[in-house]
Amino acid sequence: MRSVLLALLLLALTPLQAMAERVALVIGMSDYVNVTKLKNTIADADMIAAKLQEVGFNVTLATDKSQNELLDILQTFSFQAETADLALVYYAGHGVEVQGVNYMVPVDALVAKAEDITRVGISLNQILKAVDSARKMRVVILDSCRHNPYSRIAGFNTAGDTSLSGNTSDPAAPAQGLAPVNPELGTLVAYAAKAGQVALDGLGGNSPYANALVDAFGKPDVEIGLMFRQVRDQVLKNTGNLQEPYQYGSLSGTPFYLAGTTAGTIDVAADADPKVAWANIKPDQEVQMQAMAEGGDTRALLGLAYIRLNPDQASYNPQEAVKFLTKAADAGAADSQYELAKLYEKGLGVPADPVKALALYRAAADQGLADAVNDLGFLYYQGGLGIDPDQTTALEYFKKAADLRQPEAMFNYASLIDEDQVAGKGPEDVAKYLYQALRAGSDPVLTQLTTKPEMFKTPARKALQKLLKANAFYDGPVDGDFGKSTQTALQKAYGLPG
Repeated sequence: MRSVLLALLLLALTPLQAMAERVALVIGMSDYVNVTKLKNTIADADMIAAKLQEVGFNVTLATDKSQNELLDILQTFSFQAETADLALVYYAGHGVEVQGVNYMVPVDALVAKAEDITRVGISLNQILKAVDSARKMRVVILDSCRHNPYSRIAGFNTAGDTSLSGNTSDPAAPAQGLAPVNPELGTLVAYAAKAGQVALDGLGGNSPYANALVDAFGKPDVEIGLMFRQVRDQVLKNTGNLQEPYQYGSLSGTPFYLAGTTAGTIDVAADADPKVAWANIKPDQEVQMQAMAEGGDTRALLGLAYIRLNPDQASYNPQEAVKFLTKAADAGAADSQYELAKLYEKGLGVPADPVKALALYRAAADQGLADAVNDLGFLYYQGGLGIDPDQTTALEYFKKAADLRQPEAMFNYASLIDEDQVAGKGPEDVAKYLYQALRAGSDPVLTQLTTKPEMFKTPARKALQKLLKANAFYDGPVDGDFGKSTQTALQKAYGLPG
């Protein structure tokens, strides 16, 4: 991040080492009360859950649940996901689409007309919200492209449209099922089958898609982006090209190894600097990334660029990194636009061009990339890249970045509120942003609040104690005194053992 003029923003802190947690919610629906029962969804869910637990996930397994039960489970899982580096949901069961919205069908759903599903179903948006606050990576896997149990009811997705197809043992069944989605940055939604195809149940006790996932989940040294490509290739092979899995959205730009590596576990918390983390990728996987990059895969392009931006590696080549990033940025990848902006600002690998740099920062920020929004806030606060200082606009960007859960922005915005620099905001707002920053894994918040809590005024400290108490982290007095019990509560909220 760029330097800051305000003393309250000048924090030189050693990152804390919280345990890198990975959480998964595995859902299987089979024993439907009012529609066709499904053949192998419970077996698929059991198999997926066992494998994820084997590779180190904290797994919640939910099978044959009612809508109310599943809503409660999602709420609990969402709270767990806030302090996890990776949150993953796998769903096997009926899934349908109405008016462009995808719904998972609980076992007790009773549907007489299309609009009923909005009342008795679980929307994909609800599932995405449950993983939304995970710190670094979010994955939703839908093995729910089965035959539409409501195909005879008007208003449901039917054959001939462009949405994803139904999953069935009959490959001649009409295409019915789920609609394409556009998840937030850093979130991947994987479907068992692409448009115009069916997701087959297979001949054994598990579906081809579930078998391929479990096989891939257990392989060490395989970066997660390449892992999903391998799942796709295996399903195509095992179904005679009748079924091709498809992904929407994008994973974060940090490499992740679901089953760790043979040299030791490497996960999304292993290296804060992606240039260092990507340098650990195996040579054969870099070759696979090259092939994916040639096909336009923007995450592969970003990874290859990071490898060439590590000055400690023989592969260091900023000029080549610029080429990779430019291709990805031109394709609209916000993270590559942001990294390319920094190179144009510094003049690294390309002549310095402040106009180009600012345009790229804006392009990434317009897509909701929190780091880019935060940097624009600093540019407006201090001035730079041709922008004159404008604190009003800076505060707007800081707020937007904070609401996008950018940890530094949440801390800084809370500090500005506490210093009475944000009209209409008070101690409760300070506490809200500090609490959210703790849950997001912000080292500055935990360090400041446990070593120099007096940085924040007493009303803000009291409001934070109330918030900690409301979330069952604290049971002491609300007095603004951050003694041992409050510090323990702060550590628990952050995700450290109390």
